[in-house]
Amino acid sequence: MTEVELIGVSKSYGDHRALGDVSVAFRSEKITAIVGRSGSGKSTLLKTINGLIEPSSGKVVAPDQKHIGYVVQGSGLFPHLTVAENISLPGKIAHKDHPSRVAELMELTDLTTSYTKKYPWQLSGGEQQRVALCRALFLNPPVLLLDEPFGSLDTYTRRDLQGKILELRTAFRLTMIIVTHDIPEAVRLADDILVLDGGRVQKFGPSKDISF
Repeated sequence: MTEVELIGVSKSYGDHRALGDVSVAFRSEKITAIVGRSGSGKSTLLKTINGLIEPSSGKVVAPDQKHIGYVVQGSGLFPHLTVAENISLPGKIAHKDHPSRVAELMELTDLTTSYTKKYPWQLSGGEQQRVALCRALFLNPPVLLLDEPFGSLDTYTRRDLQGKILELRTAFRLTMIIVTHDIPEAVRLADDILVLDGGRVQKFGPSKDISF
């Protein structure tokens, strides 16, 4: 069963081809890691799934944007909003307020309620990423996209959050697609691995079958 599929997707910027005829089907309720060198098209592919980039050709089959959670590198939190306000922002935009949802998600990501009135600048990098995860999950999306979410974190915090990702996938039965430069991270987290090079698929399949 698949929730997200790309059929012959290409994206060009002038003479530069960012994606070339990509056809992949991501398995539902599994984690897929997208790996490749810088400039291989990883983030472009993720943004195409999320509807932030329109493909030059081909078709993207995915839930609409409001049913896709999105976590970017560096958390992307709004500095003028408190932790609670950042987390609940998707609900305000969608006119779906869930007063108890903030506390529920904070508990799931090991953030105490004492953080609700803090601002992003008062948090560590790992804490900011936990808040970003809460925000992405606020509307209970079936699909979660993560664009190098742990790239700037120290090894201990990174490992801790990797474990949290695995817990959240099981708790919410999520389809997760994660972009990473870290091959050990991809192997630890992913059920499937997609290797991109020059905007084209080089390898795609179960993690156990992908060699590096």
